[in-house]
Amino acid sequence: MERRPSSPSGDTESHSFVIASAVMRELLEFAQRAAAGDAKVLITGETGVGKDVLANYIHRNSPRRSAEYVAVNCAGLTESLLESELFGHVKGSFTGAFRDKVGKVLLAHGGTLFLDEVGEMSLRMQALLLRFLENGEIQPVGSDTTRIVDVRIIAATNRDLSEMVRAGQFREDLLYRLQVIHLHVPALRERRQDIRAIATRLIATSKRNVAPTEEAWKALERYRWPGNVRELQNVIEQLVWRSPADGTIDVKHLPNVITAGSALLPARERRRQIADELYHALVSGGYSFWEHIHSLFLNRDITRHDIRQLVRKGLSTTRGSYRGLLQLFGIPASDYKRFMNFLATHDCRAEFREFRNATQEVKPRPRTALSLLPPLPEPRATGQRSEGDQTADKVAS
Repeated sequence: MERRPSSPSGDTESHSFVIASAVMRELLEFAQRAAAGDAKVLITGETGVGKDVLANYIHRNSPRRSAEYVAVNCAGLTESLLESELFGHVKGSFTGAFRDKVGKVLLAHGGTLFLDEVGEMSLRMQALLLRFLENGEIQPVGSDTTRIVDVRIIAATNRDLSEMVRAGQFREDLLYRLQVIHLHVPALRERRQDIRAIATRLIATSKRNVAPTEEAWKALERYRWPGNVRELQNVIEQLVWRSPADGTIDVKHLPNVITAGSALLPARERRRQIADELYHALVSGGYSFWEHIHSLFLNRDITRHDIRQLVRKGLSTTRGSYRGLLQLFGIPASDYKRFMNFLATHDCRAEFREFRNATQEVKPRPRTALSLLPPLPEPRATGQRSEGDQTADKVAS
């Protein structure tokens, strides 16, 4: 897969990759260097960012490009079927095994094996994969013989494997084996310069003479794109084939989800965003836990899950110290018992032990607080208490 020269606008195109942002240029340059060797690669990123495209890009730029590139979706198969899919089976090894089957690992001999959604593997399958990575041997299901196979492994996941290791859901030794080279594909909202470049390329390949107005472009660039590039492809395809007769796509022609902004976030992503914004509002934004965060909780604007995630983010910074949370969140030291009682009463406590061995602290970054947080009032006179403090004291008592 060759990189084409940069266009006059600065866009860089590489077959399925159309990029205009510096962060993606750096990622592709790193991927090209990684492609030259045989080291295992772990690609992370949200769903729809193009992890599979990057894996294919590495294969096509590697010395193995003349051999097979074989992809396996680990989330689409049960444990028993995944074992057979990867390592093969012999006739009669289980019900339905009417003939011998060659596994994907053997099919990729001399080439590249792409394990998509590797975080969905069961612990047993993780152990089998680890054994293969250590000695390169495969043993088909029901067979007594083994064979050495030469493949390069590229794995991808949209899950936080380090978090899964702490939760006991993913083997730490397997993570070390897979993450020799780590490539993270940023979400589309984190590289908005690519939105127009990708959409322009998609419109050009459709061979239809359509063009969004500048207002429509701005609306597309403001949208959060929770489905990332995959969602952008679907939206552009819809716009192209439903475009007006004059070929001009205006804001009124965009799907409602685009013009409505980011209000329609998936619940899981919105919870992550809320916890992240609450954390930075406390640490960097001058907000108070009791006056603002606690009040939001009492008014049911945020959930106990949001509070629990907020506590986890704080513990990752204080390395498991709940007392350290008081200083981090601006809570008086005398409120330690009150704070702990609040967390226990509402089941918002997080296990601190998993953060005790953290290698580095997470440094707070200035961020804009969530819209559900009110603007900070003017500083009050010393000794004056807010209505939120009085309400919190009544609840605590």
